[in-house]
Amino acid sequence: MRSEIEAWWKQAEANAKTAEVNLKEGRYYASVFFCQQAAEKALKALVLKRKRNPQTPELFGHSLIHLAKVCGVPERFHSFLRDLTAEYVNTRYPMAAEESPEELYDEAIAARTVSAVKEVLEWIGRHL
Repeated sequence: MRSEIEAWWKQAEANAKTAEVNLKEGRYYASVFFCQQAAEKALKALVLKRKRNPQTPELFGHSLIHLAKVCGVPERFHSFLRDLTAEYVNTRYPMAAEESPEELYDEAIAARTVSAVKEVLEWIGRHL
């Protein structure tokens, strides 16, 4: 694996682990945020593998559905990735979603998100 791909992938895995820790600790907004980060970094690793250009424009955006389409992620993941894209903002900024992030998320939301991001990362990991 090329070093730039490996760096993105390692950070994706670290972000996924951090999402799990935050879920266990009851920091649900942080868990969802790190799920978004894990998905984004994993997708960018796959973009680098498929495009073979470390300066590809896709590395500078945050749309998970765009990244997924660019690198051929199956459609079964598209709805989740489309929804998860918004969490880049919603989990970080008070009132972005009309509530503070601390109040916006609960255990069920975070657990679903962690589970779904694991599936996405498993698929990507098989294609790196």
